[in-house]
Amino acid sequence: MNWATGILRALPRASAAGVSFWGPGVALRPWHAVPLSSPWTLTPVSKMATVKGELIKNFTLEKPVCHSKVSIIGAGSVGMACAVSILLKGLTDELALVDVSENKLKGEVMDLQHGSLFVKMPNIICSKDYRVTANSSLVIITAGARQEKGESRLNLVQRNVAIFKLMIPTVVQYSPHCKLIVVSNPVDVLTFMSWKLSALPKNRVIGSGCNLDTARFRFLMGQKLGIHSESCHGWVLGEHGDSSVPVWSGVNIAGVPLKKLNMAIGTNKDPEQWENVHKEVITSAYEIIKRKGYTSWAIGLSVADLTESILKNLRRAHPVSTLIKGLYGIDKEVFLSVPCILGENGISDLIKIKLTPEEEARLKKSAETLWEIQEKLKF
Repeated sequence: MNWATGILRALPRASAAGVSFWGPGVALRPWHAVPLSSPWTLTPVSKMATVKGELIKNFTLEKPVCHSKVSIIGAGSVGMACAVSILLKGLTDELALVDVSENKLKGEVMDLQHGSLFVKMPNIICSKDYRVTANSSLVIITAGARQEKGESRLNLVQRNVAIFKLMIPTVVQYSPHCKLIVVSNPVDVLTFMSWKLSALPKNRVIGSGCNLDTARFRFLMGQKLGIHSESCHGWVLGEHGDSSVPVWSGVNIAGVPLKKLNMAIGTNKDPEQWENVHKEVITSAYEIIKRKGYTSWAIGLSVADLTESILKNLRRAHPVSTLIKGLYGIDKEVFLSVPCILGENGISDLIKIKLTPEEEARLKKSAETLWEIQEKLKF
C-alpha cells in the first residue's frame, strides 16, 4: 500500500482508537495500539510467587517521564535509516514510529528491540495511530510518495499534497509544542506546506534541505584533494535539488580560500573543472536511486545530525530549509536552505552569508523555481 492511499484510510479517529494512556506516550494496552511498545511493558502480576517477585522488591512508585521524545512518521527506508542513526547516537529516551503498513512496522520494531543489548536502547513504541506520538519534542516527517527513477523532486509535489493535508494537522494535534523536521521530497515545498498546515512558528518548522547536499559537496571535494570531508569547508544553498547553489566564494581548507588559488574555480573557464563536483552533488541521488532504488543511509545520518543539534541545544550552523522571504532580494514566501543556527527552539538565528552577485542571482532563481510550483498548490 502506498502512503497516498494508506494514509487516507489509516488516519486516527479519536472515537474509534480504543487506546488509553498513562502519562505521556505510554500505552497501558500496548497490544491494542502499540503491539510492540518496548522490552519493558507493564505486566500484570498475580498473587502467586513469581521469579520477578522473588528477585525484585519495589522501592518507589514512578511515572514514566520523557525528556526528549522523538517521533518518526514513515517507517520506509529513509525513516528507518533516521531511526537507526538516532538510536546509535543515543539522542532520545523514547522513539515512536508511525506507518500505515502495520506488519512491516511491527517487524522493524522487533528487529530494533532485539538489538537493545548492543546500544543504549530507549523505549521504542509504534502504531498506525498518531496518538503514539503524543508529547514529542521533535517529529521527523519521512512519509510520502517515493521518488521514481529519473523523476525530479519537484514532480513529486502533487503526489504528496493530499498526504500532508491530513498528516501534519494530526501530528500537531498530539504534539503542539514540537519541532518539525521535514525530510520528504520535494523537501522545500513540503516544508512550506507543513508550516502553513501546522500553524507553528517558522522557527519550529525545518526542512532537511541542503544539509545532505553540503555533506556530499564536502565529501566530493575531499575526494578530489585527498583530504577528509570534515576538513573541507563549503556550502550548498537554495533548493535541495537541481537549482541548488554552490558557494564557491566561501570554499576553504584550513582557512585557505580555494578561490585565491584558482580564480576560475567553479566556473566553465576552470581548467580543473571543479564545477563537476557540484554537478555530481545534483546527480548523485539519481545515480543511487538508479542503482539501489532509493537513498537512505546518508539522509538518515544527516537527519540525526540535525536532531543532535536541536535536542542538545548545540547551536551549530546547518544549511537547512527555512522561510527566506526578505533576504537576498527574495520577496516570496518560499523555503530555501541558508546557514541556520539550530538549538532547543529550532532555528534561532540565520547567518547572513556573503554571496557574490552571481551566487545571489542563482539563489533568487532557485526561489523563483520553487515559487512557480507553490503558487499552483491548493491546500
